[in-house]
Amino acid sequence: MSDAVQPTAAEVRAAADALKAAIDRHLAAVERRAAAPGGGTDAEAAAVFAAFNEMAAAGEAYDELLYDVYDEVTPFEVPDTDGSAPYDGPDEPETLSVFIRRDYTLVEPRRLLAQAQRVADLDPDSSLVAAPDPDEPGGRGVQAALGVLFGEYDPDEIAGRHQEFGLEEGDATLWVTAGDEPSEPGEWLAAPFDAVDPERVICRFDISEAFEDEGDDLEDDGDGAGDDIDPEGPGHGPDDDVDDPDDRD
Repeated sequence: MSDAVQPTAAEVRAAADALKAAIDRHLAAVERRAAAPGGGTDAEAAAVFAAFNEMAAAGEAYDELLYDVYDEVTPFEVPDTDGSAPYDGPDEPETLSVFIRRDYTLVEPRRLLAQAQRVADLDPDSSLVAAPDPDEPGGRGVQAALGVLFGEYDPDEIAGRHQEFGLEEGDATLWVTAGDEPSEPGEWLAAPFDAVDPERVICRFDISEAFEDEGDDLEDDGDGAGDDIDPEGPGHGPDDDVDDPDDRD
């Protein structure tokens, strides 16, 4: 038998109360920011972020105690930076790096090609000066069209209008990491995702249909559990089984 002191039912109750209080603080911070002109100040945004992290930590503590004492789990998960490595960067980082990966499936090549051609028609200097052929060997027409569209629109606009371009969204992840000093110009461009330090990840936001599928499975089992709660605000969902930034192209 382990000599470790086992948590008590009273500790579970205290953790539940702490989680309720953290939820109230988070909601209050969100309401203050929403009521402020122009979406709130930087300080109000930081308060929402801090309250989110406190709520996440309180939820994790409650989940662990609930399992240890009652062998039960909560129906939700909270985002974690790495799953194993805690943040070990500076409290006030000098620089930030943002690592983003978004996956798409090309479901309508002709729509993609038509949109690229429309851009090319408006820009005589575009490399795509004639309607590309979707059946061109090697997919060079699609490659040229992708080059035109991603050269014309920034990634956020592509994400918001992906259906217009014949794309279907897949998994997405965004990591914000802390740095000590600015990089030299051109220093990391050859391998932009090679230097992700898990202990420098300040926050991480993930989106995946896998989370919805897990919730559907729980409902189908008839065990009374609901869908995974997909936290809004700083995070979008749990980070299980999400591609590591090192695997990005």
